[in-house]
Amino acid sequence: MNFPFFIASRVAASGQKSFARLIIRIATTAVALSIAVMIIANALIKGFKSEISDKMFSFWGHIHITSAQQTTTYEPIPILADQAFLPILKALKTLPDSFLKTEKILGNGENTEGSSKPSFGGIKHVQAYATKAGIIKTKDNFEGVILKGVGADFNWSFIEQYIVEGRKLNACSADSCNEILISKSTADRLSLKLNGKFIVHFVQNNAQEQRLFQIVGIYKTGLEEYDKKFALVDIQPIQALLGWSPNQIAGYEVFVDDIRDLNRMNNFIYNELISNQFSAQTIRQEQPSIFEWLDLQDVNEKVILGLMLLVGIINMVTALLILILERTNMIGTLKSLGASNWSIQRIFLYYGAIIICIGLLIGNVVGLGLAFLEQKFKFIKLSEADYYLSYAPIKFDLITILSLNLGTLVITTLFLLLPTLLVLSISPVKAIQFK
Repeated sequence: MNFPFFIASRVAASGQKSFARLIIRIATTAVALSIAVMIIANALIKGFKSEISDKMFSFWGHIHITSAQQTTTYEPIPILADQAFLPILKALKTLPDSFLKTEKILGNGENTEGSSKPSFGGIKHVQAYATKAGIIKTKDNFEGVILKGVGADFNWSFIEQYIVEGRKLNACSADSCNEILISKSTADRLSLKLNGKFIVHFVQNNAQEQRLFQIVGIYKTGLEEYDKKFALVDIQPIQALLGWSPNQIAGYEVFVDDIRDLNRMNNFIYNELISNQFSAQTIRQEQPSIFEWLDLQDVNEKVILGLMLLVGIINMVTALLILILERTNMIGTLKSLGASNWSIQRIFLYYGAIIICIGLLIGNVVGLGLAFLEQKFKFIKLSEADYYLSYAPIKFDLITILSLNLGTLVITTLFLLLPTLLVLSISPVKAIQFK
């Protein structure tokens, strides 16, 4: 039998004096509050980063393959659509062994100690695109816009979830090739309605060109900075406006199976698959500001977790110190019966651990319960203009939640060693007489 644990469990189950009972309740509440806040903060920040990242990736893909030539204007440099690497890229299910061996030798930092791990997946989808800047002109207003041309290979499942009115684009036909999908923010600012028409003015070869478009759909990603800049059209009118042939595009958007492979997959495409006349960049590299802002949320999370853990530690150390003083007579009796200082310290460590476990249980029920309610009912509202989301998103990570619980239990229990040192200074004779 584990004697210290047996005594600790008996002490925990026994009645307490009113003051000691109050201290235990405060300590339990502090631990419960700490773990509840940790769980909610972690779920909120993970959900926040996941939702915004998914919106960016849905609209732009994970990796862009474009011409390596640089231009000082907004006009893209065309590349041929039928590249030799395209079939290989589309069929890529995992990183090849040859690249993994090279990665292991180079030790490029993607893996610890230069050991290369297999990829989590391959390429999900590849689609062509082209862009052209223009000015939307209505009767009462005008506004700059970048038209993004998409072709038959465009995967609408990524963006269709954000269409709030109307439908996606139909493929160009001999009768019509003027459909456009604009953002809700653009529609509101220019007072445009579904099925309405407007003219877009372009400058090409120092001459002005005009094209009439009809609104067939309105989308809203919540990324206001990007929504107000971009509209979706078929790629054919963009190619015609740029003076390109049907086999010329601005580049390819590549979607990967697993975001954890993003940098490695980009390295493979750039170093092993495409020639030096092309460039391969991740969306993180092309749009660094928003991802740097998202990375800052990790700092906020660490600060919150640290503060909550500190609150739990301080309350538990204070509570255990008071409980040791309350049990001075018991300590003296155990010492007089031959119990060692360490065995008595373990009694109070087990006692503290029991209080912590009760607090963790209550905190998990409260934290997970509130997070589940927010996930279902979305009652926490946000300013979409400031946070890119209209509600606080929730994403659970079971491993992280278990780690938070285990880490809180272990770290807090280790700090409880400090108040148990008081046991060393208690004399059995004086302790038995202590009142």
